[in-house]
Amino acid sequence: MSKGYLDMQLLRFTTAGSVDDGKSTLIGRLLYDSKSIFEDQMEAIELSSKKKGDEHVNLALLTDGLRAEREQGITIDVAYRYFATPRRKFIIADTPGHIQYTRNMVTGASTANLAIILIDARNGVIEQTLRHTYIASLLQIPHIIVCINKMDLVDYKEEIYDKIQMEFMKFAPKLDVKDIQFLPISALNGDNVVERSNNMDWYKGATLMHILEHIYIAGDQNHIDARFPVQYVIRPQSKEFHDYRGYGGRIDGGIFSVGDKITILPSGLESVIKSIDTLNEKIETAFAPQSIAMTIEDDIDISRGDMIVKTNNIPRQSQDITAMICWFNEKQLMTRGKYILKHTSKYVKCIVKDIKFKMDINTLERNYKDKQVKMNDIARISFRTTKPLLYDPYRKNRNTGSFILINQGTNETVGAGMII
Repeated sequence: MSKGYLDMQLLRFTTAGSVDDGKSTLIGRLLYDSKSIFEDQMEAIELSSKKKGDEHVNLALLTDGLRAEREQGITIDVAYRYFATPRRKFIIADTPGHIQYTRNMVTGASTANLAIILIDARNGVIEQTLRHTYIASLLQIPHIIVCINKMDLVDYKEEIYDKIQMEFMKFAPKLDVKDIQFLPISALNGDNVVERSNNMDWYKGATLMHILEHIYIAGDQNHIDARFPVQYVIRPQSKEFHDYRGYGGRIDGGIFSVGDKITILPSGLESVIKSIDTLNEKIETAFAPQSIAMTIEDDIDISRGDMIVKTNNIPRQSQDITAMICWFNEKQLMTRGKYILKHTSKYVKCIVKDIKFKMDINTLERNYKDKQVKMNDIARISFRTTKPLLYDPYRKNRNTGSFILINQGTNETVGAGMII
């Protein structure tokens, strides 16, 4: 891995918090103070802020792109923003705070390395805080930064920051999160966002931008269990590549090297890696999440949906699966309901056998009585597939442990799941 690649590593992060906690303003401040917006964009939001009679330039307008969002002053859909500093590239998902948009938050957070949870310093930890942190934990986001925002409205008092930190840590043991950091900020004024705050000299930690640029994410990928779902069989049949037969896809876990002994699943046939190709060059070793083409020594029938793994490290294989599901559709989840399931590069039909419980994500309690799973609900279900899935538990590998459910009739994505 070249030093240049390491320097420009990509960090995906999501923001979550209650309505009016300042998510969009924080992202606007990050973009503005890191000089990642164009002059014409700035002029447009200055003009829009004046029209609305805002005292300050409304930086939230940089991410609230829908007309309804701008008029209501809320975030409805997931807004993605891209920016870069000399150290790193970033993709931000600005997700909604309202409970009726839980599915949007799940979508935005599903690929994140890090979640920023915003808390209004005036209100402290509320039910929405619990809900957003639980979803971040459920999705196995490795790093959480709790930003206690609007410190300017509580006179930048250290005791208020300390009190909220203690409140949050009371329920943290219930969550499956490895790394939690706390940070006092004012997104509106820019305190501790990109520049250090003169108003909070009692805070000795790093700014938000410094944490985002330096947090260690190379260990977030599973580099132990080698998993390569085949997306496409490459047969150019050109003069230059007349006999080339490669298998294209993204590595979803582990490391593959030329000469490795591999097993093709579900057939169980074995071979050896002959070459690994990228768009521009042949390489000796590839790792998650690189996209590659692989050739093997033996002429084996391999097709889309098959999985190539190391011979001594096989994933689990079963037709009976238990999972947590986030329900996206207006029509509720049905026991005995039949759906299409997409897992890695494979599509199979499945039937829901049982709804075990529904999560009350405002109290983190399980509800065994009400099993009606409606839009934005999260529940534990069991289902059976027509063909075995090749999977790892979600907490071990977010790529091979996740799936989506699709309505057979309409082709709509109705749910996203995490295999237990």
